[in-house]
Amino acid sequence: MDNRHLHKRYLLTVALAGAAAIALFRPASAQDTIKIGELNSYKSQPAFLDPYKKGWELAIEEINAKGGVLGKKLEVVSRDDGANPGEAVRVAEELVTREGVPLISGTFLSHIGLAVTNFAGQKKVFFLAAEPLTDKITWQNGNKYTYRLRSSTYMQVAMLMPAAKALKAKRWALVYPNFEYGQSAAENFKALMKKAQPDVEFVTEQAPPLGKIDAGAVAQAIDDAKPDAIFNVLFAGDLAKFVREGNTRGVFKNRPVVSLLSGEPEYLDPLKDEAPVGWIVTGYPQDKINTPEHKAFRDAYMKKFNDYPRLGSIVGYATMKSLAAGIAKAGSTDTEKLVTAFAGLKVDSPFGPFIYRASDHQATMGAYVGKIALENGKGTMTDFKYVDGADVLPPDDEVKKLRPAGAN
Repeated sequence: MDNRHLHKRYLLTVALAGAAAIALFRPASAQDTIKIGELNSYKSQPAFLDPYKKGWELAIEEINAKGGVLGKKLEVVSRDDGANPGEAVRVAEELVTREGVPLISGTFLSHIGLAVTNFAGQKKVFFLAAEPLTDKITWQNGNKYTYRLRSSTYMQVAMLMPAAKALKAKRWALVYPNFEYGQSAAENFKALMKKAQPDVEFVTEQAPPLGKIDAGAVAQAIDDAKPDAIFNVLFAGDLAKFVREGNTRGVFKNRPVVSLLSGEPEYLDPLKDEAPVGWIVTGYPQDKINTPEHKAFRDAYMKKFNDYPRLGSIVGYATMKSLAAGIAKAGSTDTEKLVTAFAGLKVDSPFGPFIYRASDHQATMGAYVGKIALENGKGTMTDFKYVDGADVLPPDDEVKKLRPAGAN
């Protein structure tokens, strides 16, 4: 055999050895990480979801610094869902099939969360809904494979009911964004108020399309209806416009307002000195919570990002902490084992420990309820207290009746 043939044979041997080495290395590398699929409306809802992403990044960093889960590092594969249900389902399918993730998490808007909940049920993929609030995710449209972290619309409305009832207002105006979350919140409020105060009247309902409110017209319509009190479910830019128009027209003068989410820094901070003083709200007084677990979280967050946390930061952080705890309890990323592990799963969070209920797959993480006040030209919460989600959820036997057959 001449030198030319020997050289070719040598090159072929080297190439085959290299290919074998790569083939051996790739599976080992993949086996060293656990992929978590995550999708959200980052581009359309940055006020909440930028802090949310920072929250889950901090959680992943902390988890991996302690050795990961089951001896493996966690890796998040994140995608934008385009704030569109069809796109969200396409992205979820891509994460599962192309990226090979064993589970998915995230979503913000309720109709997006419902679309991915349906996908998870049909495809038998574990899904932890982080933020979408509609009750249907864990009740009417719930399924075996979907759990939810954030307090639902029912839970948050129930948290506000003691204050709403104490107002003894007979005539109420409702204003809410016209999509699943807003509709769900309004229906819950009407049902709970009717039960508590049978003579209550709902004199007007203003339901502008999400992100497209004609705030002047809405505020004027409410004022014209002459309500005794207002129940508000608007958030983000819609809330800011409504507050400014309402302040200008005197709509809130001598009228109590009960409002979902308005005490969250994401939506309160942009209002600055226009913050609606006295509104009764659910929210997150991040600079005033002095529990050890919250202080540790806030200090770590500020050190990493040189910024204070928002409510989204808590949700993102608790989402990944939940998944890590669930995987550890399951001892696997196997879907059926995860479903079983999450039933009754206890998770430690900056708000304290909570569990995922086996009966309806809803977490008991609560929320803060208080009033909006102005301090140093900026909105904040005062007279607040933490309401444990377990204290406002219906008992297991009731919610089991709301879930479809085979959902547990």
